[in-house]
Amino acid sequence: MENQEKQHKRRVRYKGTHPRNYQEKYKELNPEKYKDTVEKVIRKGSTPAGMHISICVNEILDFLQIQPGQIGLDATLGYGGHSSAMLQCLKGEGHLYALDVDPIEMKKTKERLEKQGYDSKILSIRHLNFADVDQLLPESGAFDFAMADLGVSSMQIDNPERGFSYKFDGPLDLRLNPEKGISAAERLKDISLAELEGMLIENADEPYAGEIARAIVSERRKAPVETTLQLQHIIEKALARVPEKERREAVKKSCARTFQALRIDVNSEFEVLESFLEKLPSVLKPGGRVAILTFHSGEDRLVKKSFKQLYREGIYREISTEVIRPSAEECNRNSRARSTKMRWAIRA
Repeated sequence: MENQEKQHKRRVRYKGTHPRNYQEKYKELNPEKYKDTVEKVIRKGSTPAGMHISICVNEILDFLQIQPGQIGLDATLGYGGHSSAMLQCLKGEGHLYALDVDPIEMKKTKERLEKQGYDSKILSIRHLNFADVDQLLPESGAFDFAMADLGVSSMQIDNPERGFSYKFDGPLDLRLNPEKGISAAERLKDISLAELEGMLIENADEPYAGEIARAIVSERRKAPVETTLQLQHIIEKALARVPEKERREAVKKSCARTFQALRIDVNSEFEVLESFLEKLPSVLKPGGRVAILTFHSGEDRLVKKSFKQLYREGIYREISTEVIRPSAEECNRNSRARSTKMRWAIRA
């Protein structure tokens, strides 16, 4: 009946004093309402559920030297932390364009930034892969500054429904855009042993690539590998011969690397990054600055190689000769910052 009152939906209850599951962390998932709880979690060196703490914000702003009236690009919007900081530098003048492939998080971030007062007059958010950044040019024109924060965001990792982490049980998906392509579970259905082993080596430098690949192929003959915990248990079995003292840490690291390798594969992350790096100079104004954050050696090698080659060709006027890393203080505050490397370039 139309006039029938909607039943009140009670929030998920949990045992004990501290919620453990993602859905139970209702305070962390509502940071605007429960600021004290969120600040307490951050002070402990953790990332609140559903949030992402942006890394190297000061280092990026110091390099980009953003001035009011400039046109800029955030190629990886994510939670919007970097965008928010860059928008503050514009002081209401100029424009920032922000891209993201994740339709789920993009919508939330758009609403969050609108609440901060950033409307379409100064901010344009587009559901676009940064590999296609050149498609933005007719609308935006060339950029004075640009940045990209590669990899996956904390709010994606922490949500079990996205399947990005071996720590939570959920569907083995790993797609940044769940509306496109095939999931990691589908990928594992028919990938050959040789290709799987090669993927683990190339995308994650996995030392137990052979053992893990053989274990996955063997297990899928019995049942499809469809959940994150299924894959975690397969990796545990594959490393059964590792000495007991070392096994727990070895399994933990191999799980992280295997999930990374699969994520890179199903999202074509290396191919996408190569395309972005190739097109990047064409979207920067002369003297335009770009900063890129990477989180593993494969990404960093591609950025370093591209910057060096384009510098030699005279396309970039100047590039970083050494990586910039987060401060010790930032790493203590945010453990996910520890593997971060920042490189920069200036257009000739």
